[in-house]
Amino acid sequence: MVLAGRIAALVRPGDAILLDGPMGAGKTTLARAFLRQLTGDAGLEVPSPTFTLVQTYETRVGPVHHYDLWRLDGPAALTELGWDEACNDVVLVEWPDRLSDLRPRDALTVILRLQEQETREAVLTGWPDRIGALA
Repeated sequence: MVLAGRIAALVRPGDAILLDGPMGAGKTTLARAFLRQLTGDAGLEVPSPTFTLVQTYETRVGPVHHYDLWRLDGPAALTELGWDEACNDVVLVEWPDRLSDLRPRDALTVILRLQEQETREAVLTGWPDRIGALA
């Protein structure tokens, strides 16, 4: 996945990448491709953290914390999941609408939309100093 590779080439510690879109839009697929790029392991097993809520991976830029907030009770539960500490590393978040006030202002947001014939559209916002390199 080209977009995942471009994001992986630009990410640095302290970044937040927020993956938004409806169920089945490809959030986990994008997360999986991104993590495989950052680890250099094309076969890396990247299960959806729907039930564990967070999985951490060691990568070339340091730890990446992959959050799936679909089942989260609310932003207060993020404290128990180490959110504050994780934000010093890279956080990759599916269902970022559940972050509420904890949503990082300087995040890269990727909104995925299903199109006709199983194609997808990605709308990117954030990272004003780097977003041009993602085009």
